Amino acid sequence: MGLVQRKLDFAHIGYLLKIFPVVAILGKRQCGKTTIAREFQHNHYFDLESPRDLAALDQPQLALEDLEGLVIIDEIQRKPDLFPLLRHLVDNISLQRYLILGSASRDLIRQSSETLAGRIGYFNLAGFCIDDVGPGAIQRLWLRGGLPRSFLSASDEESAVWRENYIATFLERDLPQLGISIPSNTLRRFWAMLGHYHAQVINYSELARNFGISDMTARKYIDLLEGTFMLRLLQPWHANVGKRLVKRPKLYLADSGIFHSLIGVGRREELMRHNKLGASWEGFALECVIRSIGKRNEEVFFWSTHSGAEVDLFWQHQGKNWAVEFKYVE
Repeated sequence: MGLVQRKLDFAHIGYLLKIFPVVAILGKRQCGKTTIAREFQHNHYFDLESPRDLAALDQPQLALEDLEGLVIIDEIQRKPDLFPLLRHLVDNISLQRYLILGSASRDLIRQSSETLAGRIGYFNLAGFCIDDVGPGAIQRLWLRGGLPRSFLSASDEESAVWRENYIATFLERDLPQLGISIPSNTLRRFWAMLGHYHAQVINYSELARNFGISDMTARKYIDLLEGTFMLRLLQPWHANVGKRLVKRPKLYLADSGIFHSLIGVGRREELMRHNKLGASWEGFALECVIRSIGKRNEEVFFWSTHSGAEVDLFWQHQGKNWAVEFKYVE
């Protein structure tokens, strides 16, 4: 399979660019942010992982104020002091638009929202979805996940090797660049342990006890992995229905391929025999549905009572309640 056209994502980003002078594409490393951004007609591109481009923005106002058209700034979390300047530029230069890309969602959103309120639109870019690859590739997408290089590998074996290296690079290089100093082998073991809690309601005390850390440290590690798009915390839906509802979030590893690597699954045959088969399918199918309905993370929930009644995914749309339950059946 060659270049995959991500028509829905491209259209959504293009729509935001018509409304906002600044659009942020957020997503985990290697999910395709740069590729899709460069498909837009642009006049200037800065990659803040390039020493040359980083040096060019040592005096950012001089570098940017005379530019026209669409300006792309990649890995903007490496230079957060640009945000106040971007506000000044788009307020005073009507010919400028900015497409900024970042891999650290929580910090990036906080930094930008404080200075660019009303001027910035956000788009969370995940990996490939079924609409991108076609229904005939669902099994491959499930096993390998949506990260483009993993999905497009020549074989399942090559995909598994790529994902192992991706995990190591994320832990050993990417996180330290974000100022995070947790030892990589510690976080790797914690992340792998979370694989065994995939698709379950979080019990922070149990997690902390099993890993030998405090509740606060367990929450810190989970917040870190969620903030870098590696985890999804699906919040419970609360309604006054006269029942005792579960009020803790469910935990999912966001990419099925990364999840499979962390639990030691590299081939379909291994997945079919694994005791996390059902949980794997639930997480994969849940991500597919969330992408297809176009809801933001804060608009989707699960619903569960202590008596056992539950649905895996719940949302509201046009005044109606919608729900989906996921089960894997051969």
